[in-house]
Amino acid sequence: MKKKLSLLSRILGIENKPVSHTERLISAAGGFIAILTTLAICQFFLGLHNAAVLVASMGASAVLLFAVPHGPLSQPWSVFGGHVSSAVIGVSCALWINNDLYAAATAVGLATGAMYYLRCIHPPGGATALSAVLGGDAVHALGYQYVLTPVMLNVVTLLALAFLYNYLFSWRRYPVYLQRTQEAPQKVTETNQPAGLSQDDVEYAFSQIDSYIDVNEYDLYRIYELANTHAKSQRMKSEDILLGCYYSNGQFGETWSVRQVVDESKGENSTEDIVIYKVIAGHQQRSSGYMPRDEFARWAKYQVILDQKNWQRVLPAE
Repeated sequence: MKKKLSLLSRILGIENKPVSHTERLISAAGGFIAILTTLAICQFFLGLHNAAVLVASMGASAVLLFAVPHGPLSQPWSVFGGHVSSAVIGVSCALWINNDLYAAATAVGLATGAMYYLRCIHPPGGATALSAVLGGDAVHALGYQYVLTPVMLNVVTLLALAFLYNYLFSWRRYPVYLQRTQEAPQKVTETNQPAGLSQDDVEYAFSQIDSYIDVNEYDLYRIYELANTHAKSQRMKSEDILLGCYYSNGQFGETWSVRQVVDESKGENSTEDIVIYKVIAGHQQRSSGYMPRDEFARWAKYQVILDQKNWQRVLPAE
C-alpha cells in the first residue's frame, strides 16, 4: 500500500521536499501582508469588486515572492516585466478585438510569447492580461492607464515588500542576487566547480531539454555541492563492513549490485585486511570475489537488508 501511495504521489507531482514549519509560517505571513496592501491599492483605483481578477494575479505573485523568493520566476525582472508586458497586451486586445472570448484567448497567448522573448516569464502575468479583457467596465474605462495604475503600482509595491520582508531573514534575502553574494562567490570558478562539469555542459543540458526549467545554473551547482558533501559524510568506513551483512553500491540500472560479506581475513593493517564477498543480486549476480576491506567500504554505499522481496536500506541509529 505504501508503495502504491508513493507511486501515486510521483504521478501527481506531489512534492515531498522537507521545509520547516518556521519557513512555512514566514511565507504565509509575507503573503498576508502583500495581498492586504495590494487589495488596498486595487480598491482605491477600481473598487474591490471590479478588481477581483487583477487581485487574483497579484495573489499568485505574492505566493511566488514569499514562498519561493529565490526561484527564477520570482525575480524582479520576471515579476515586473511579466505583469507590465501582459497588461499592455491585455489592454490592446480589449481595445482592438470586439469579441471578449477571442480577445481573452489572444491576450493570454500573446502575453506568454512576449514573456518568453523578453525573458521575464511570470505565470501570474497571464492572469493580468486576462483581467485587462474581462475586468469589466471599470477596467476598460482606464484604458492604458490600467498599465500604470493599478498594475505597475501593485508590482512595484509587491517587489518593495518582498525586498524588505525577506531581508529580515538571512536565508531569504531578495532578490536572489543578495543571497548569493552573502553565501558564496557569484561565479563558479575552476577550483570549486564539480569535477568534469563545466558551464558549457550545463547550458548544453538545458538546450537539450528544450523547455523552461524553474532552476538556474547557480542553484544546480549549489545542489550538487550540498549533495556531494552529504554523500561524503555518509560514506562507509572499513570498520562498518561486518561479516555476514549485505551492502549495496547504490547505483542505478544495470550497475546496481548487492554483495554479502561471507568471510574475512584479518591483517595487521587496513591494506592486508581482506573481505570475501558473494554477489547476491544485481550486476554479476552469483559471482564472488575478494578485496581489501577499505576498498570494499569505498564500493559500498550503504548496508541493506532483504524485506520480503525488496532490498531496503538500513538507516543508521540516531
